[in-house]
This record gives sequence, structure tokens and C-alpha cells, in this order.
Amino acid sequence: MWGPAAFAAGASDAASSETEGDETIIVTAANAGTKTETPLIELPQPIKVITSEQFLSQGAISISDTVKYAAGVLANPYGRDTRVDGFNVRGLDALQFRDGMRDIFSYYASITSDPYNFSRVEIVRGPASVLFGQGSIGGLVNLVSKTPDFETRGELNLVYGSYDRKEALGDVNIALADNLAIRAVGRVRDSGTYVDHVPDDRVMLAPSIRWQPTPDTDIVLTGLYQEDDTGSTSQFLPIVGTFRPNPGNPGETLDRYTFVGKAGWDRYAGRSLQGGGSITHNFSDNIRLSLKARYIDSDLDYFTHYADSYTNPTNPYLVYGTDGRTIGLYADASNAKMNVFSTDNNLQFTFNTGANIEHKLLVGIDYSWNKVGKRGVLGVETIDIYDIDYDALQEYTPTGPYAYESQKQLGVYVQDQIRFFDRISMVLGARRDRVTGSSGQKDNATTFRAGVIGEIGAGISPFFSYTESFLPVAGNLQLPGGIPGDPYRPQTGTQYEAGVKWQPGVNTLVTVTAFKIKERNRILYGANNSTTQSGELNTKGFEFEASHTLPGNFELLVNYGYSKLKSETNTSLDYMPRHTASLWSTKTFGVTDGAQLRLGAGVVYNGKSVSTGMRDPYGLNPAIPAGELYSIITPSRTTVDALAEVTWEKWRFSLNATNLLNKQFFASCLARGDCFMGAPRNVMGTVGYRF
Repeated sequence: MWGPAAFAAGASDAASSETEGDETIIVTAANAGTKTETPLIELPQPIKVITSEQFLSQGAISISDTVKYAAGVLANPYGRDTRVDGFNVRGLDALQFRDGMRDIFSYYASITSDPYNFSRVEIVRGPASVLFGQGSIGGLVNLVSKTPDFETRGELNLVYGSYDRKEALGDVNIALADNLAIRAVGRVRDSGTYVDHVPDDRVMLAPSIRWQPTPDTDIVLTGLYQEDDTGSTSQFLPIVGTFRPNPGNPGETLDRYTFVGKAGWDRYAGRSLQGGGSITHNFSDNIRLSLKARYIDSDLDYFTHYADSYTNPTNPYLVYGTDGRTIGLYADASNAKMNVFSTDNNLQFTFNTGANIEHKLLVGIDYSWNKVGKRGVLGVETIDIYDIDYDALQEYTPTGPYAYESQKQLGVYVQDQIRFFDRISMVLGARRDRVTGSSGQKDNATTFRAGVIGEIGAGISPFFSYTESFLPVAGNLQLPGGIPGDPYRPQTGTQYEAGVKWQPGVNTLVTVTAFKIKERNRILYGANNSTTQSGELNTKGFEFEASHTLPGNFELLVNYGYSKLKSETNTSLDYMPRHTASLWSTKTFGVTDGAQLRLGAGVVYNGKSVSTGMRDPYGLNPAIPAGELYSIITPSRTTVDALAEVTWEKWRFSLNATNLLNKQFFASCLARGDCFMGAPRNVMGTVGYRF
């Protein structure tokens, strides 16, 4: 098994555990919950911890895939996307962090992270600015990197799968001494995808070193080199002709995986270099210093085509003729550079203010700086989308200087975790942030959090919490015609949450929670390229999640989430499903000659979603009243995943299948005019050797 022992195979939250000899080790919240080592059963909020053993068993090939068996989380809301990872938490988009520091600052300026490089994924639901600074209102996803420990071991894997997927993966940890260790994690992949002419090739190497010069000092240095050569599995196909019939061409339907680009030109190809480190030092049993920093250097070429589904979303072909086949095709070619520096530093003090009152006080300061530069070129032509002449499509090359935008954030935070009589836990926190942008924009924010949880007997622990969040928005309001207006105000959010955790035994945890989120200053897109910011968006819902694990033998995860969004004004929101549910289970059987067979299966359900937009956003049709709205309903869908794995001595043979029944479905269809397809069945076979 990989990763620290505290993150056992199949563990997903505080109830998950592993037994070493006579000792049972409980999964802790680690970075995401409090930035301190605190059992999740003592936290007044639900934190989801998904180990690499679990998400790899479920067939995850992207970071988005790792979170699909979590309550209140929608993975791949717009279908599998080789360009970016997407998560929706409690009905709202979530931000991605790595090792407690924000990882992504701009769309289409970096490549996706590799799930094999992480020991676990942590999900924080709801606003979390007190600890992490600017962040999304719905929550965040934190990736925890694999780092060395002092046990020599390793594994090598060869994989072959659907769409001629060929890859080799390795993870080797070497203890050079009692206090010095190195680790290297790598992947080489040559693969196609379910969309023609869209590869999914990758080279990734993540070295790290750990040194403990004294028993109280721990130093970890990490690096990453990753190069991707892929494209876009999101082809932005028009609703009319795929999801809805084409009145001008009723006899034909577009293949839902149609490639609308130019083979060899369309690409999403980039390189990411990262270097980071952390130092922790215990001055005493009661004082601990933690320092960490990371630098990211990213280069990316994004060349793509997409159909003009937007000028007249209810029938885009009418803009270009009457044959029901001809449509506009945009070409967008861009080069992007992204540089990010982040650092987070804190002191932890442990003390008592009475015989039965324990404090864990955290005082910290963090800073981040990011700079994103882009240059691009646009083109447009017309095509017969039912019979594309790919050779006739033009090519474009970005030239000229890069346009740069940068942002700096400085934050100071304080948090006190108070434990009363070893039964009641309280968390109090506050933070002050200052954010400045290259456009001269300056935003200041103060955020708070408070929560309490207490055990009342029989493993039952009710909890209540209040949290806040803010997210600066770069740029200016756009008046009709694209004329710049006042700078955007930061988005802010507050959440009230109440629930109960039930832990009848160390291997079982059930959490039920209800929440209400209020968001202010969401950007709204109107007619003639205009934007405004809404007054309020209210989200309310509840979640249920249960896990039961018998280490090395049986695992059961059950999740359900409900989120309802409502705005005081029409926001033209792309609504996410109100209902999400999932079930995952594995069972291990002993077979002959010491071999073991593990079988697993899972079901993921996402309810229907509704997208509302303007029927004629550019005012081209005088017969349609200005601002008239219409809605698109994307049907619900259910997919099935499966696992079969045999381990024998040091060998492992596994077969993973996602969307086993090859369900053909739309992940999202948006009223703006386009649809996103769900990924078809994907099967991967793995031969692994562990030493």
C-alpha cells in the first residue's frame, strides 16, 4: 500500500482506518480542514478524504474523476475535458489547490495535474477563505503530493486500454539513511481519445527528497516536470442537430463525438515545471513552525476550432443559409505563459487554559503572486458540419507581444481550536486579505469562521458552523457593445451549516448535513457582450454520506447530495443537477496459492439540469422580443464502473471499466447554444509489480 499509513487503502473519511499490529490509525483531516492534524470526527464540517488507492481502483484517469464518489460533488460537469479539470461542489464551481496553496489561476494557461502524483484528494465543502484566502464559494479541492518516507519500496505498472492507450507508471521510494529518503513518481503515456485526432499523450516526472537533520526538523523538497500533447475532447457541438433535431435537416443527426477542427493543427499542448519545499520544526511539544513555498512555470499552446452555436442558439444554421448544414466555424489560436509563486507559513501553539480545556492556536501569513500572459489570433469561415472538408480549413499562428495580467495576495490568519472535556470541539478563525491586480484593482477583505461539534453519546456528534469566503474578480463590467465600465467587485459568500456525525465504530462513519449559502456579486452575461453583477444567489441543500470499511477485505461508500440554487434576479445561470448520488463497494476474496481476488463496482447518478438563456442574444431576429428567455433541460444519467483485480505475491493484475454499460449521454447542454458529451466506456488493463 502506498502513502503514509494514516491514509489506508479504501479510506475516505474519519471512519476509514488501517491496522498495523495492534494499532489502529485514524485518517485525519490533514491540510484541508484546519491546517492541523485533527481527526475528522472532531471537525464541525464534513471533509472528504479520498486516497489514491480508492480513486485509482475506481478507474480515475484525471483529477476530475477522483471526486465523483463524494456527496454533493459533481465531477466533469461538462463531460471529460482533456484541457482542464472541473468540479462542482454544492452547485457551484470549486477551485483547485495543491498542498494547501492555490494551483490554477487562469483557464487555458496550464495543463491538467496527474492523479498518480498524489497520495490523496481532500474536498472542503462551502466557503473556506479563512484558511486559504481567495477561494470559490462552493468549496475547494486540495491535492496532496506524494512525498518520501523512510521505507524502501516501489511499484511499476504497464497499462493498455481503450483508444490504444499505452502507458508505463512508476513510484519508487528509497530510504538512503534513517533520516534521508528520495522518491520519484513518473508516467509516460501514448494514447488516443474517443474524439478523432485528439491525442492524450503525457510525460510526467515528480522527484522529491526528505531530510530530517534532527528529530524535530523535517525538510521536504519537491519537483515536477510534465509535458502534455493533447487537444480538446470538448468540441462545443450545437444543440440543434445533436440534442435537438435540426428543422432544416431533419433526416440527419451529428455524431456526438464529431471532430470539428483541423487534424495536426488543433492542439492543447503544454509544459509545466514546478519546484517547492516545506520545513516543519518543533521548538517544543507545544510550539511548531511550518513553512512552505512553491513556484510554477507553465507554457501552453491552445489551437482550436468551434462552431458558431451562439449567434442564434435555437437554430444556428439560419444565420448562414437555409440548407440546415452550413454553419460558421471559429478558429482560436493562443500561446499562454503562467508563473505562480505561493508561500504559506504558520506557528502552532498547543496549551491549556484549565484542566479540561485544550487549545490549538494557529497564527499564519501567506502570500501569492501570479502572472499570466497570452497572445492570440482569431479566424472565422463556414463549413458543412455534416461533411467537413478538413483539408480546406485554414491555419493561424499567434504573433506579436504577450498581454500580461498579474495579481498579488497577502493574507494574515488566526485560528483557535478548543477542546472541552475531550468531548466538545470548537473552531474560531479570522483572516484579513489584501489583493492587488496589474490593472490597479485593489480589494481588501476580512473573513470569519466559527463552528462547534460535540459527542452526546453512542458515537453521535451534532455540529454547527458558519463560514465566509471571497473571490476577487479581475476586469471591468462590460456595457452594451463591449465598452468597459467600473471594475468588478469581489464575489463574497457566507454559509450556515448544521449536521450530525455518527461513528459507532472506528471503521464506520455516517454524516448528515444541511447548508445554506448566500453569494453576492456573481457576473452575469447579457445581450450585446454586456455583463453585470447580480445582487444575490442563494444555495441550499443537504448531503448524506456513509462509509464502512473492513481493512483489507470490504469497503462500502454511499453518497447523496441535493443543491438548489435561486437568484433574486434572473442570472442566466447554467444550473447544475439538483440531485447527485453514488455507491461504491469492493470485496476481497482469498483464492489458491496465496492469491487474492478483489471485485468492485460503483454506480453514479446525476439528476437533470436546467440551463436558461436568451433566445436571440444579439438582437438579430426582430420577430423575437428582446431578452426573451428559453430553457434547455439535460436529462438525468446513471453510469456504472467496475473493477476486477488479482494480487499474487508481488504481482497485481487489474481490469478497470468506467461507464461499463457504455451509456450514451449528454453531460450538459447550455442555452447559449452548445452541448457537451459524456465520456463513453473506457477499459484499462494493468500489470503491476511491487517490491
